[in-house]
Order: sequence, then C-alpha cells, then structure tokens
Amino acid sequence: MAALDRGPHEVDAGRMRLRGVDGQEVDAIHARPLGMPTRGVVLHPDIMGLRPLFDDLCHRLATHGFAVCAPEPFARLDDRESLAAAERMQHVGQLVDEIQIGDLEQAADFLVVEDDVNVVAIMGFCMGGMYALKAAATGRFDRAVDFYGMITVPGGWVGPDLAEPLAMVSEMCPTLAIMGSADPFTPAADIAALRAAWQTRSDCEIVVYDDAEHGFVHDPDRPAHRSDDAADAWARVLQFLA
Repeated sequence: MAALDRGPHEVDAGRMRLRGVDGQEVDAIHARPLGMPTRGVVLHPDIMGLRPLFDDLCHRLATHGFAVCAPEPFARLDDRESLAAAERMQHVGQLVDEIQIGDLEQAADFLVVEDDVNVVAIMGFCMGGMYALKAAATGRFDRAVDFYGMITVPGGWVGPDLAEPLAMVSEMCPTLAIMGSADPFTPAADIAALRAAWQTRSDCEIVVYDDAEHGFVHDPDRPAHRSDDAADAWARVLQFLA
C-alpha cells in the first residue's frame, strides 16, 4: 500500500472479533492513532477479504488520525481461506445485503464507542466499493469512498438479496468514487449513469483515471497498479475525508 504515505501518528493496531449484526463473531482489523482519533473509517476489503495487505492499509490510515475497523466480508463462509478469487465470486450472489451492510454499521458503532469518534466514513475496494455505495445510502455514514466498486451488480453476482447500488444514489451521503476508464467492472455506461444521477449533487464526485484497469490503487503487487494515479487518488481521499 506504498502509494498511501504514512502520516504523523503512531498507531495501535491488531486483529479482533466484532459482533456481527446477526450475532455472528466476525474477524476484523482495528487500528487507531495513539492520540485521540479525529474521525472513523469503516473499511470493506476486496473480494479476497482480510489479509496483510489490509492490515497495512488500516495501519496507514490510522497514521493519518483515523480510527479504522475492517470486518471480514465472508465471515459466514467456513472455508473462505482456501477459496481463490473465482470461487469467492461464485458466493457473492448468496450474500445478503442486510447482513453485509449490518456488519459495516456494527463496525461504525464499535468505533463510536471504543474510539470516541462521532463522524464515520465508509470505504471499500472492488466488491467492497460496491458495498460502500450501498452503505452510503443507509444514513449511518457521514462520507463514503468507493474504489472501483460495481455500480450495477455483475450478471454472475445477481442474487435475491443483493440490491443495485445505482438504485440508491439519491439517498447516498457525500461520496467520492475512484474509477478507471479501462475497468470492465465499471464500464463507461455505468459511470455515465452514476454521473447523471449525481448531476445535482455537488457533494458527490467521480474521478476517472485514463487507461486505469480494475484494482489500480490498493495493491501494489497487481500488474494493474499505477503508482502515480494511486498516489493522486489517495491525496484526493485524504482531502475528502478531512
């Protein structure tokens, strides 16, 4: 996560168990600055879930003064650690928005109680970006950052309990959407539809990076990573959250 430079704060970070909205114990990352955090960030990882990449990201965000909580998105899938990305994608259609978003809201409540913050943002990557858009419409979060989240649910992911993010745009809190023009998961038509839906929303913004592919910001080991664009995106995000 080298494109997000470290901030000035020392950090206390580690793994924990969060009480999910249905009572299920959910693995989570919790990071906070050693001083009083200024705001909270609930982070929804990409489809591969919690792993060292996101421990590092949560730590780096906390160095900028944020209290951060990132719950595991497949907490109710017993064999998740053995599943490759393609296998996890087959399970997305079985997810239930009420539970997925409920866990994010539980994480927000945790930050309010444990870290004494009263402003909490939602942030997500890829599938997590799709859920960040949905969570932005619940009224629970003050701001949202979507990194290349699906604006419409991909055909292979459609399920009975998954709503379309595009159907919720009028209810979203102030939102920053980071997209790539060469990303098949956020085609130009979807980006145009989101832009049209936000045309009267001065508090919502879409930033599209030319020729950037899916996942170009958050994982420097991916071939799609673009260090200059990623650094610019993080600068925009920090300014937006501040």
